[in-house]
Formats: sequence, structure tokens, C-alpha cells
Amino acid sequence: MPTTHALRALTAATALTLAATPTAAHARPDYPGHTTSHYITATGTPRDTAYADDAGCAAAATGQNGLRILFLGTQEHPDRLRHPGTTAHTTTPRIPAGDTIDIAAAYAAGFTRCNDSGTTAHLALGVNNKDDGGITGRRAGRQWARIVDAAADRADTADVTVTGAVDAEPSWSSPAWARAWVDAYTATTDRRLYAANSAGGCPTPGQSTTACNNGWTLDDIHHLATGAAPTVHALPQIYRTDGIQARQWAHVSAWGLRHRDQPLRAAGALSQHTACTQRGGCARTHNTPRDAWTQLRDALDDHPTAPTPRLPYASDMRWP
Repeated sequence: MPTTHALRALTAATALTLAATPTAAHARPDYPGHTTSHYITATGTPRDTAYADDAGCAAAATGQNGLRILFLGTQEHPDRLRHPGTTAHTTTPRIPAGDTIDIAAAYAAGFTRCNDSGTTAHLALGVNNKDDGGITGRRAGRQWARIVDAAADRADTADVTVTGAVDAEPSWSSPAWARAWVDAYTATTDRRLYAANSAGGCPTPGQSTTACNNGWTLDDIHHLATGAAPTVHALPQIYRTDGIQARQWAHVSAWGLRHRDQPLRAAGALSQHTACTQRGGCARTHNTPRDAWTQLRDALDDHPTAPTPRLPYASDMRWP
């Protein structure tokens, strides 16, 4: 007979498959409600797991199923992480990349302890594509896949499915570095990767160029958010209130369908409304989770060549 662990893994895999199943063509999905995702500013002290435990408990108490991302920052050589939103010259604490495993286990424990309503979560452990950490994209992607696998083994609960995430943005690395990262990740693990990426500088429908910022192209954007492997699912950043980011991603989807026979494998939208409220400085980039999700749905729906995906997730970023 299958072990309890195997049954849990089968249940989680089934849930992931169902989440990815699209609706019929031309159906307009309804807003699913939003979860809270976190930027993690870890210090290498017991505070890190205590915070993760509290965050997991708070997430379960909402009763909202779905995806939550913990963004832990930038990978540095050989196996360190530095805080989100920093550069190689900052003096913020670095932690061993392996500390992520303890943080994930604490989040899962808090979620399970406070889960009185049968809520489930996909916990995606994420890093960004900043290439200033002295580590190659190939090594970084492979390293992160192994950490996600180890975290999934530690967070042994039917309530939480541990997966990976990446925040890949054109301004932060060469396209070759980012491609090497995602290709190495998907070659090392079959655990889902949520691509919470930007499409900075990319065209919108009606424009003929394929160029994006920093030498990236629509081909790069599509590869990192869908094309690299069937396990890659897009949760694009839809921060701007004018809707241009949603239109950029709709164009990425249309390009993928036309040139790769593969529209965007979209799982939902990411916003930063809470993070903006906490820190300010978000002129025109403070969409609410509902507005971000709705903009993406409507932009994708404007391209009748591909059915609108179900978009099961909306998540909003916050700082600790």
C-alpha cells in the first residue's frame, strides 16, 4: 500500500493538476479572492522561523485557499541569500541558502496548527534573477531546485504544497543568465515554478517590435514564464494602475501562441498594494489585488485566439 507520505504527495499533485485545468473557451473566470505573499528579510536568527510560523498561522486563519510566495531575495556565491530589494554593495545580513528549508517548515507548521477550516496552500519559495551575486544562472537554478525539494520533504503536511518561484525582470540580468536559471531549475526538479516576472519594456498589442528592456525579447519573456517547461506557470506582476502591464502580458501570450503554439500558462496576477501602503513611493503601481487580477483577465480575454485561462490565484505582496 502507498505510504502516508506518498498519498499526500499524490493528493498535492492532483490538486496542482486541477488548478491548472483551463475553463472552456470564452468563459470569463470570477475573481478568486487574494492571498498574502511576503518579502522575507531573514537575519539568520530564531526570529526568522518565528516570523514564518506567525505568517503561516495568519494565512490559515483567512480561510483563503491558494498560492503564497515567500521571496527571499538574491542568490550569492557560494550558497548565500541577501535581502530583497538590495544590491551586492549593501551590508544587510546574508544567510545560508539552506535556511530557507527551516523557514518553509516553520510556515507550514504555523499554517497547519491554525488551520481550522480545511484551507490549503501552495507555498512557493522564491528568489530573483539579479546576477550580481557572483553565481552563474545554471548553478543558481540548480541550487534553488534542490532547496525547494528539500523544503518540500521537511514541510510534511497535507495542508501545504511547497513549490518554487522566481521574480525574473529584464533590468536585473542578461536574458542568458535568466534562461540558464530557469532551464537548470526545471531540469533538476519537477516541482512547479511560479514565474512572478515583469515584462519591462515589452510591446503591447498593435506594436510590431519584439524588443523588451536590457536586450530581452518576447521570446525570452515567454520562455521564462511558460516555454521552459510544462511545470512553469506565470503569475505576472500587474502593478500599474493604467493596465499597461496586463496588456504587455496579453501580447506575450499572443506571441507565444503564434510562434510557439503555446499561449501564456497563466495562474493569476501578483500585486503590491500592501507593500506600497507600508513603504510608499508607488506612483501608479499600487493596483489592488482585485484590480490587478481583473486587468490581466480582461487583457487576455481581448485576444480571442486563445481561451482565457482560469486564473485561480491573486496574491498581494507585503513587507514583514
